Amino acid sequence: MKITVVCVGKLKEKYFSDGVEEYKKRLGRYAKIEIAEVADEKAPENLSPAEEEQVKTKEGERILKKITEDAFVVALCIDGKMLSSEDLADFFEKKAVSGISSIAFVIGGSLGLSKAVVDRADYKLSFSKMTFPHQLMRMILMEQIYRAFRIIKHEPYHK
Repeated sequence: MKITVVCVGKLKEKYFSDGVEEYKKRLGRYAKIEIAEVADEKAPENLSPAEEEQVKTKEGERILKKITEDAFVVALCIDGKMLSSEDLADFFEKKAVSGISSIAFVIGGSLGLSKAVVDRADYKLSFSKMTFPHQLMRMILMEQIYRAFRIIKHEPYHK
């Protein structure tokens, strides 16, 4: 299976990039994993709602360019469906059995995802009702994908 994580912005802190790289290396046994970063729009603190939409639209256009036509797209959204780690493993298994070989997870920028990206998504996933910084979310997502594959393969993983 090919998994692409499309995300807005670069990892700035070394501890985040080290963590993501570690999970990327571990996942190499189970899937082809790619991280596709797109530039974030510079946005001052006090944007009007229209300006916020412009920022999300520009970021969304960049995101959509990174998603292949055949990809099953999972948008990380606060209003998405929450899954347990076991449910995420089941999600991967069902996609593989149904012939889906490419999944793209999308992590938006600080203002969230554009309507166009959400409309392109085949599934909306939420990790919590809380909001996380997108840099931390990238590492959490990578860990949960790794955990899902360990569950699928019935391999031990700390709880």
